[in-house]
Amino acid sequence: MTLIRVLAFSVFVLLIYTAFANIVPQVQSNPPEEEVAPVAGEIDMTGMVAWGERLFSGKGTCTLCHNDLGRAPDLLAIDLQAELTERIHDANYDGAAKGLSGAEAAAAYLHESQVDPSAYVVAGFGKKGSNDTVSPMPAVNAAPILLSSAEINALTAFMQDRAGFEPTVDLPGAGDTPVVDDEAEPEAPAANGVQAIEKFSCAACHDLEGSEAEGGPKLSESAARLGRDGLRHAILVPNGELAAGFEADVMPQDYGAQMRASELELIVDYLMGLKAGGTE
Repeated sequence: MTLIRVLAFSVFVLLIYTAFANIVPQVQSNPPEEEVAPVAGEIDMTGMVAWGERLFSGKGTCTLCHNDLGRAPDLLAIDLQAELTERIHDANYDGAAKGLSGAEAAAAYLHESQVDPSAYVVAGFGKKGSNDTVSPMPAVNAAPILLSSAEINALTAFMQDRAGFEPTVDLPGAGDTPVVDDEAEPEAPAANGVQAIEKFSCAACHDLEGSEAEGGPKLSESAARLGRDGLRHAILVPNGELAAGFEADVMPQDYGAQMRASELELIVDYLMGLKAGGTE
């Protein structure tokens, strides 16, 4: 008799849950359509500009410094055409755009500023102690950013367009290295600490592996100071405990959503293996 009562009660509870589930509005997931990557030989200039805009806030990591925090000129807020013209005509400028004008000058300057940032440093934005002769920005075609020639051209096209110029960059040809869009499909998880460090561009802001970046504290010193738990917390909640001399809201606040747990642990393991001098 007791068994019958238990079974009856169980059936009753299941019926209640079933009825409740049918009453509650169902939320259907509508994932965004998969974006088709630019294809060499098929992408047009409009596509290059759109691709460059995604790179600006994505793989290129430009928004880490070019924002309203004052670490570098806010390229999305300033009058970019006037700014480019002023820089190219600066008496101290002697770079690739010298003697050129209009869109051609803008393209030469923008390309140069990405691959050789110290060719011309905007006053007030140089590396500390360099008297504005050395830029803190890493070359985008080198580690840790590693943009391809096509990606650099896409970024240049985006900024030319933003400055009001007709983009003049070369489009990838059918015989060129295939274009790969960093947002076309999710990146595979990092397999080791070096890959994780590169994936999240840590060396773009922190002095690591000789990058000499000054946007954040030296990571080897952070490891010695914070320990494993402290490193995890600093990555996931970067404003929680700021190192002396560094400002809030510089480091992305959403690494907890961007990183897999395995990648977080790979970075922590890697940093804990660094010596205080910054090498393994």
